[in-house]
Amino acid sequence: MVKSESEQKRRVNQRTWILIGAVIVLLLGIGFVPRNSPVTAFIHRIKTCYCSQDGPKYHGIVEDCCCDYQTVDRINEELLNPLLQQIVKYPFFRVCECPENEFPETFRKASGSVLSSDDLVCQEGKPEATVDRTIDDKAFKGWMEVDNPWTNDDETDNAEMTYVNLQLNPERYTGYSGPSARRIWDVVYLENCQKLDPSGECQERRILYKLISGLHSSISVHIAAEYLLDEKTNTWGQNLSLLYDRVLKYPDRVRNLYFAFLFVLRSVTKAADYLGQADYDTDNPVEDLNTQLLMKKLLYDHKLQTACPKPFDEAKLWKGQSGPEL
Repeated sequence: MVKSESEQKRRVNQRTWILIGAVIVLLLGIGFVPRNSPVTAFIHRIKTCYCSQDGPKYHGIVEDCCCDYQTVDRINEELLNPLLQQIVKYPFFRVCECPENEFPETFRKASGSVLSSDDLVCQEGKPEATVDRTIDDKAFKGWMEVDNPWTNDDETDNAEMTYVNLQLNPERYTGYSGPSARRIWDVVYLENCQKLDPSGECQERRILYKLISGLHSSISVHIAAEYLLDEKTNTWGQNLSLLYDRVLKYPDRVRNLYFAFLFVLRSVTKAADYLGQADYDTDNPVEDLNTQLLMKKLLYDHKLQTACPKPFDEAKLWKGQSGPEL
């Protein structure tokens, strides 16, 4: 009985870590890119090209949030972006595990087992969809032998995991487009937002829609920032027209991107005490210590707490008649 309760508690802790890891990864994906990356240069070019035109201007408080557009831009540029770009260089956030059953059938061998360790890349069928599976042995030391709190689950054999260096596999155009890609997004919106209240009175459902839309906008920005311009010559670059067609010409999509940014930032700051005491152990003492120090700097930064103390007020949710059901 005691053993069962201990095992259950351990699984709950693991799921908590998975959730926290997902929140941080989402935060990185939504709004923060390296200063010298194609995405950063792309965003600067966007502002130069479009902000001086007669397009929509984004001022005042972000809808349904507690922080204004100008403050979001400032804290991202001065604080969050630089810190997060340091954090993601360390093993705990750089390496992601992928269970074998999450790989498409074409990625696996005929026997159904995982790709061999000799295969450093796996390919979906298009060159631009190649996944670089190169792993730094030093950074990876000890991860296969220990039960990490952020692994898939207790029953999964580590031998069935493929580990991916996220810095070698940036979010960008993968060749997956057209009707198939549209169908996926149609399903995402349909399954999660089909019961949206047309009158807009249900704030919870409206916020769910804005979160999905914000994430969708973020993915579109990254795709347009690093796009395969010429497949024959493997030429990559920025696609401004794609960005405009998918995001910029729709003010709501831009606003929802800011909203998702603040919503996830609130999730991280609310879990600050837990994240600050977390164990970022990858069996690399120096790097793990630096990871924890940078996380604490991110979580308890005075400028951030002063500029935007509560990015989003979740206390106003779940108050209506449909609150308990939702």
